[in-house]
Amino acid sequence: MTDKTKLRLKNLLKIFIILAIIGIAAIGAALGISEYVKRSVSDRLLSPEAAAELSDIDCIIVLGCRVNGETPSPMLSDRLLRGIELYDLEAAPKLLMSGDHGRTNYDEVNAMKQFAIDRGVPSEDVFMDHAGFSTYETMYRAKEVFAAKRVIIVTQSYHLYRAVYIAQKLGLDAYGVSSDLQTYIRQDYYNLREVLARDKDFVKVIFKPEPTYLGEVIPISGSGDLTNDKEFT
Repeated sequence: MTDKTKLRLKNLLKIFIILAIIGIAAIGAALGISEYVKRSVSDRLLSPEAAAELSDIDCIIVLGCRVNGETPSPMLSDRLLRGIELYDLEAAPKLLMSGDHGRTNYDEVNAMKQFAIDRGVPSEDVFMDHAGFSTYETMYRAKEVFAAKRVIIVTQSYHLYRAVYIAQKLGLDAYGVSSDLQTYIRQDYYNLREVLARDKDFVKVIFKPEPTYLGEVIPISGSGDLTNDKEFT
């Protein structure tokens, strides 16, 4: 091996070591931010019974998830069941179903509202946020469009920390109740992805960009039928 080749290999090794150190530092920072988000709101994650003891809650926000046609996925069904349970416990007088209805052939929120109506919740007590395209946009719009101030958020545990953290940073007085009613497939994947999502939204709430849509105010204290775009049976 020539001296020139040895020098080249030595330089490549140095570059590899530097990149490895940078990578380890980046992973450490990502995990650190994720853990900070979790710890900062852990005292605001409550049982359904404890949440029902809160006062002056404007609404229960149920976060959207995948639907198959008009049928909620298992993860979304559990969120809806927990939200309805809290409504029945009189934790709040209104439900806010927030999800993706940005396409004519894909509609989370109408499926969510129909699910609640089928289980005895009056239509006027169920609001729909058709432009809840992300957790961040849901919380921004809950405050600015639906004029909510004090809320209970329902989603799975892995997601709940970030949802409550975002809500708090955007000015909502927020609490969370987990909807983990079963074991979900691909949970390890969701947990890993959530670390990156917490990091992203940790930065996002610093700058507070406006969501995709805002629009006129529809107070959560009024009738949820104002958000209807079809008739419910």
